Amino acid sequence: MRFRMSVAVAAVVAVVVAALPGSATAAPDRHHGVGAWEPAPQAPFELPAGARCEFAVRVEPIVDEVRKLTLATYPDGAPKRELFTGALINRVTNLETGATSTADASGTSLVDYRTDGSMTWYVTGPVLLGFRENAGTLPKGLWIVDGQFRVEFSPTYDKTITMLHGTTHNVCTDVY
Repeated sequence: MRFRMSVAVAAVVAVVVAALPGSATAAPDRHHGVGAWEPAPQAPFELPAGARCEFAVRVEPIVDEVRKLTLATYPDGAPKRELFTGALINRVTNLETGATSTADASGTSLVDYRTDGSMTWYVTGPVLLGFRENAGTLPKGLWIVDGQFRVEFSPTYDKTITMLHGTTHNVCTDVY
């Protein structure tokens, strides 16, 4: 598994370098639905008590400079592969006590979408992932996962993380 993950991380680096201005492969290909970087803002959201944390929680971006580059599309124009990168700092608020914390989710992710609704993220750096009870490789919570890893999402958004190296931290514990 180590070899496959290293290849995936190398692919992310190669895609980022190829997309830099001045690169011979950075030219937009409008015919296949790929093109320029575009903003990919995260909307704030609230979750009821027990959904991810034992209390109701709100997550809202306070810095959101995330952008995406569509690398490939399906014939209907839906994205097949996209690259996401940029600063993303979220404020996490316990809606019962008002306690807050910040969570840096400024990682870079290469995302492969499949037609059945599943997807795979190849990630370098931190991302914020929510886990439902018994719905993945981490317990229920809002987790900052940092390092180099792959996340497999099922069509129902169950998540399986395969770490090359890195750390996990449940942000719910920061605002308990």
